[in-house]
Amino acid sequence: MTTITQVPEAMRESIDAARARVADLHAELPRWDLVAWTAGNISERVPGVDGHPDLLVIKPSGVSYDELDADAMVVCDLDGVLIEGKRNPSSDTAAHAYVYRHMPDVFGVVHTHSTYATAWAARGEEIPCVLTMMGDEFGGPIPIGPFAVIGDDSIGQGIVETLSNHRSTAVLMQNHGPFTIGASAKAAVKTAVLLEEVARTVHISRQLGDPLPIPQDKIDSLYDRYQNVYGQ
Repeated sequence: MTTITQVPEAMRESIDAARARVADLHAELPRWDLVAWTAGNISERVPGVDGHPDLLVIKPSGVSYDELDADAMVVCDLDGVLIEGKRNPSSDTAAHAYVYRHMPDVFGVVHTHSTYATAWAARGEEIPCVLTMMGDEFGGPIPIGPFAVIGDDSIGQGIVETLSNHRSTAVLMQNHGPFTIGASAKAAVKTAVLLEEVARTVHISRQLGDPLPIPQDKIDSLYDRYQNVYGQ
């Protein structure tokens, strides 16, 4: 990978646009009750141009959500090294960077500590596919990823190992919480919102009795229709 120490001029416009998008998207996390205090983070991959490598834009570490604007966002390379910004990158930057290095189709990563999804992660239990929304959006159950420590790329390795060749764009990292991926940062945020909704609904359903599983052929049909026909 080519090493750079500052944002190339050829990428300045796209980096500035990504910083604004990522800042705006962070407002969605407290809006949907997916985070508490300064927890959680969103990143976006910015494709390299003119031979320059891809970069990522991410939230700084330990900064409250009402202080997050475009100028507060930091820029890192795909090794998680700070390229531009006045603050330290999120403590989960190494995990995000690992995902981008190993999943080239991923352009957005989101981590939250949303209550119900994190409760499933604490049990080390996947969320079974018992809702048509899950068939639509995730194509099956929400898988559990391995326990991993914060601070290096161990979490990223667990995300990639779990979600590679898997329909789901969400993973519950054991004893930690949910991570979601997407073709854009906005898509990954949408997934985080829907993940918490199904985690809550399935939990409540289990308090009432045993949720009814959806047959695999019906899940396949739901997923195909939603991914290829639904919407505009």
